[in-house]
Amino acid sequence: MKKFGFAAAAAALVLLAVWLFAPGMLDLVGAPAAQGPGGRPPVVTVVTVGRDTFTETIEAIGTALASESVTITAKTADTVGSINFTEGQQVEAGAILIEMTSTQQAADLMAARAELAEAEKAYARAADLVSKGIAARATLDAAVAARDAARGRVQAIEARLADTIIKAPFAGVVGLRNVSVGSYVRPGDVITTLDAIGLIKADFTVPERYLSVLKPGLTIAVGVAAYPGETFAGAVASVDTRIDPVTRAVKVRAELPNADLRLKPGMLMTVVLNVSERSALAVPESALVSQGEKRFVFVVDADSKAQRVDVTTGLVKPGRVEILSGLKEGDRVVSQGTNKVIPGRPVSAAGDDGAKPVAASGGANPS
Repeated sequence: MKKFGFAAAAAALVLLAVWLFAPGMLDLVGAPAAQGPGGRPPVVTVVTVGRDTFTETIEAIGTALASESVTITAKTADTVGSINFTEGQQVEAGAILIEMTSTQQAADLMAARAELAEAEKAYARAADLVSKGIAARATLDAAVAARDAARGRVQAIEARLADTIIKAPFAGVVGLRNVSVGSYVRPGDVITTLDAIGLIKADFTVPERYLSVLKPGLTIAVGVAAYPGETFAGAVASVDTRIDPVTRAVKVRAELPNADLRLKPGMLMTVVLNVSERSALAVPESALVSQGEKRFVFVVDADSKAQRVDVTTGLVKPGRVEILSGLKEGDRVVSQGTNKVIPGRPVSAAGDDGAKPVAASGGANPS
């Protein structure tokens, strides 16, 4: 019994080896050909090899940034007189956000303007006397100096007074405020933030080996955790001029329209960068058969016999595989029922209308 079991196992191994390396020899050892009901050839689904569009992509993690961002701070020591914005409000460029009480500056300005008026009158009198030869030229020079000094004091106080009115430097969305009416603030104290987010920047890094294909204009698709299942389209705006010596990666900056303001600065983004797009021969994924590191398909010839053909594959996208070598456009390959095929034996083709496969949508990654 042991000898019989050993012999049966050895025979099975021989049959398996013959099928893998010389399928046509099965008939020589008495193995039956694959047949359908009634002894007919097995029925398989056949498709015609056509062309499809494949997009090579790079995946990365990025961070959302406002197109313009600033921290609004106090420029002078004073008390907050009025707050003219609400948190989260969209404001225009030049809108007044904060007004200080500015009582001291207003009083100083009145006094300086009065001094300037007197200095201008003294200058006029001195100029008249000098023109008549009654006063010396030095008198006019002193009057000019006094007038200019008074004018400078007025301008300085006006500048300080202007600092008590804080305006939005550009259009954007105001953040949380950190002061209240009556708060005493000093220069540099943070009042609020202002972000322009109608256009969002997405910064991400790409390994340096892709540097040769990176350029402005490449399209990206972005996903964020806040909106699962949605993607936001954008394009590369610029590529950094330096490679990080530690990570050996280059920083890329893309821009995304954000008219509905749903994207916020600081968001974590999953970025799919479309590097290149090409038209290539393609077959359904189900048509490929793997044997170790090799891949092959069954091509149905003019005699309706299935022939094994080794192929080299390229990019992959849902349901479709790029074929780099081994096939030509118009070849008929088995897409369903490959497990029923014996190389060199007839098959019955079903579902082959001679039409080229319809191009599927979506990006592709290296297989």
